Amino acid sequence: MAHWFHRNPLKATAPVSFNFYGVAGSPAANKICNDLRTTRARLLEMFTDSTCTPEIMKNASDAYFSLLQGFISSLDGTTQENKMRFIQNFKWTDTLQGNIPSAQQDAVFELVSMAFNVAVWYTKFASRLAGKENITEPEAKDVHKSLKVAAGIFKTLKEVHIPRLITPAEKGRDLEPRVMDAYLIQCQAEAQEVTIARAIELKHNAALIAALAFETANFYQKADHTLNTLEPECSSKWRKYLQLKQFFYMAYAFCYHGQTLLASDKCGESIRSLQEAEKCYSRAEALCKEYRQTKGPGTTAKPSEQLFFLKLGALIKTTLEKCQRENGFIYFHKVPAEPPQLELKASYGLAEPVPFELPPLSKQCTPEVYAAFDLTKGAKNDKAKPKEEEVKPVKEPDLKPQKDTGCVLS
Repeated sequence: MAHWFHRNPLKATAPVSFNFYGVAGSPAANKICNDLRTTRARLLEMFTDSTCTPEIMKNASDAYFSLLQGFISSLDGTTQENKMRFIQNFKWTDTLQGNIPSAQQDAVFELVSMAFNVAVWYTKFASRLAGKENITEPEAKDVHKSLKVAAGIFKTLKEVHIPRLITPAEKGRDLEPRVMDAYLIQCQAEAQEVTIARAIELKHNAALIAALAFETANFYQKADHTLNTLEPECSSKWRKYLQLKQFFYMAYAFCYHGQTLLASDKCGESIRSLQEAEKCYSRAEALCKEYRQTKGPGTTAKPSEQLFFLKLGALIKTTLEKCQRENGFIYFHKVPAEPPQLELKASYGLAEPVPFELPPLSKQCTPEVYAAFDLTKGAKNDKAKPKEEEVKPVKEPDLKPQKDTGCVLS
């Protein structure tokens, strides 16, 4: 499959024991604490397990989130905050800020941080799968779906769960609106890349491909503009990726729009559209070089040497040469000074986020068990509290990009 995606690192977190030293006043309450510890540890392991699948990830995240909600949802029949929400401190790093953690004593902070990492895992799973040689159609569908699932998680966190935080996210942190929007829009744009590959492989109408490419380029531009007020040292590399993809898909749009114009006997306009495609492609090439040279969080690659990139350059060149030949022999149209204004709307193929819902509250979390947690007994054991755990960076699998065979969806 002819695709390459930039990826920022996973968030890292400090271990959490959920040992509440006498607060948990019954065996059932203790079991919830133990299960929280083990399901959290299991979920964290899955983030770096190269054999993990979306099904395994969903089961692992549901197991943890169903229990964690017992510390967030109201279980006593009132509208008051869950008394357990603020008992435990959680530490998380951010995908753009290196190993500098932020901490909140809030179970909602844990929920949104962990769910954010689940979304990032889906994007990384999609990227690994898209880089395989001879990808099958079911695998390509998994890439498409995983990106839409990730988009759905980012969207729901931003709209529903992050607003519940008592302490708002600091500027440049993962949970602030600009960063959330950029991740969401990027996922949608990348899902549309898969759709475009499918449309090209099945030789769909050039007008549809041009419209999809134009919409995708606009998504990348929107994501880039969302990040333009962030500190350059943490966002520059990511922005170079978004910019090069924007110009790459603008080149696609002008190339296929040129084909549409030629089919309508508008050869002069077709030539001008292809010339604009060449300009956009050259700008994308330059941005590929800048991307490689820019320091910052995320993956490093040479996108301009990938076959998906080279194939577009060859397509633009041969299509332009064909238009110029046709114009010299048949049409004799004047080539406009200005490029055509692209006002293309895709009727099909636009990627919508898959709605994200938390799993039901665990059956272990009953009002009776909730009542067994006695916060007044916690203060007596302050001396027994363990020292603060440090946050160690996540060791992600060293997965080298496989050779690009030029395969696309079939």
